[in-house]
Amino acid sequence: MDVLDRIREQVEGNSVVIYMKGSPQFPMCGFSSRAAQALAACGVDFGYVNVLEDPEVFQNLPRYANWPTFPQIYVSGELIGGCDIVLELYERGELKPMLEEAAAKAKTDEGEAKE
Repeated sequence: MDVLDRIREQVEGNSVVIYMKGSPQFPMCGFSSRAAQALAACGVDFGYVNVLEDPEVFQNLPRYANWPTFPQIYVSGELIGGCDIVLELYERGELKPMLEEAAAKAKTDEGEAKE
């Protein structure tokens, strides 16, 4: 499978996904750490991809959504942004409702798919 197809599958297959250096439990950079902490503080499950373990994703993700840096956070298949944007949304109280809405939509879509 082409790397851009893999990325698309990851982005569309998770209501919330963060592409980060390391993992939420063991982040390998401060920006990834802060972004993952903000996501976790919202109490909504999210997926992650450790770009340090996948050189193809590391090299190609910046051209997927034309965003050059890591971390990259996607909600409902759309790029929200990086660390600064996610922290700003969190501080304004906008991140949690956004993540909850994405999770609820994913459950609804999943239920419709099973019918």
